[in-house]
Amino acid sequence: MNLPNLVKKLPEENSLDSRPRSYFNHSVEFKKVFTAEERAEVLEKAGLNVFFFPSEMITGCDLLSDSGTTTMTNEQWASLHLGDEAYGSNMGYFVLQEQVREVFGKEFFNDMASEAPNAFIFHQGRAGEGALFTSIGKLGTGLIIPSNGHFDTTQANIEANRIQALNLFSPELKDENSKSYFKGNMDIQRFKEALKKHPGKIPVVYLTVTNNTGGGQPVSMENIREVSELSHNNDIPLFLDACRFAENAWFIKNYEQGYKNKGIKEIVREMFSYADGFTISFKKDGLANMGGGIFLKSDGLFVKKYPRIPDELVNYQILREGNPSYGGMSGRDIMALATGLKTVTKEEYLDYRVKQVQEFGQGMQKFGLPVVMPIGGHAVYLDVSKFFDDTKLKPEDFGGISLVALLLAAYGHRACELGYFAFGSYDKETGKDKFPDVNFVRFAVPRLRYERQDLDSVAESVKMLYDSRDKIPGVKVVYGKDLPLRHFKARFEFKH
Repeated sequence: MNLPNLVKKLPEENSLDSRPRSYFNHSVEFKKVFTAEERAEVLEKAGLNVFFFPSEMITGCDLLSDSGTTTMTNEQWASLHLGDEAYGSNMGYFVLQEQVREVFGKEFFNDMASEAPNAFIFHQGRAGEGALFTSIGKLGTGLIIPSNGHFDTTQANIEANRIQALNLFSPELKDENSKSYFKGNMDIQRFKEALKKHPGKIPVVYLTVTNNTGGGQPVSMENIREVSELSHNNDIPLFLDACRFAENAWFIKNYEQGYKNKGIKEIVREMFSYADGFTISFKKDGLANMGGGIFLKSDGLFVKKYPRIPDELVNYQILREGNPSYGGMSGRDIMALATGLKTVTKEEYLDYRVKQVQEFGQGMQKFGLPVVMPIGGHAVYLDVSKFFDDTKLKPEDFGGISLVALLLAAYGHRACELGYFAFGSYDKETGKDKFPDVNFVRFAVPRLRYERQDLDSVAESVKMLYDSRDKIPGVKVVYGKDLPLRHFKARFEFKH
């Protein structure tokens, strides 16, 4: 018997419980050693705000964000040396143009000399959002932008321009009995009601893929298509917040009927065929440490309906970011980004990436921790309300803040509260807190950075805190309770 036939008689490698990673380490960095007491002293001086904690003291996993924290590939490091730092029309601009056309479609990146510019580079996604919503805000008063779930800085950029950000989370997100893999969808019924209630007041609809605020859950192609049809039937352009577009496409391929035999690139193209434009932070699925942009479909409804906005975006770039061909980025970063976009749609990369996060979440679930199920593509979300359900903590005690502070001080892992404090607000006139629909601690996993042993340690650490949850005190806010974007700036102390 020859070797190929013999191999066919053995169990397939896909059946292995433990499979090799799709990459190997090229270089390593050793951590400095700090004790729990040292971390506790520094965090207390920082007012228990983990954003202020020095990263060099994190001896465990830094899961504060997956934005800009990717470990770059050797191809990306090599591409840095090819960066062209010319002020105008640097080489990287044209390399990025080619790659954006390849991934999203040629209609999203016109030639630079075109009289109809439609691709706008920024140093990161929120800068692009600021430009877009500044222009949209000039369209009138009383405007509303519906979404399946605006993220914190997206919502802040919208509200800074006197526009209402309307979150229409899927009802399945809170349904423990739901078996849906697409709990990031927009609530279609509530969307229809919003369209009927606010005629002429919705300048654009925003769909986030995946839904970061809504537990990192993906959005189905069916939902994207239906939201697009409803928007267009009401003469409203559809935008995608596309930060994790490739991970969302992976979920469509693996869990939505009719897409199993389609490639990731084909699925991505279909997703974006339903949109009139998109904003993106390339610090996520661009696999880069810096970069963002706005991309408008050349023949889409947005440019037809708002023909003056593209030129306004160019002006915004020039005044705040620099020449439009580099948009606040170095030539080196542009080259690394373009190279990252070549990697992110590879199925072998996405398989390992998403499954690593899923295994992390399943490990937490096995410990009995209340995590949002099914696990999303970039993070594990812990339900804070359920975590403290049988304790004396009240919503205004902000247990999520206590949890992330103790996790960092005691065990060296940094996570992010995205719940009652981050998305809530405080009315000074009434003295009352307003709490959002979601109350999570997010464990965002940087791409290509950690291994299973690292993430297992995080899960075990959270289990230790869960077992001692009745001993965890709430916090009081000593600064910043009434400020916008307060979770970035506030100071806390534990209640006695």
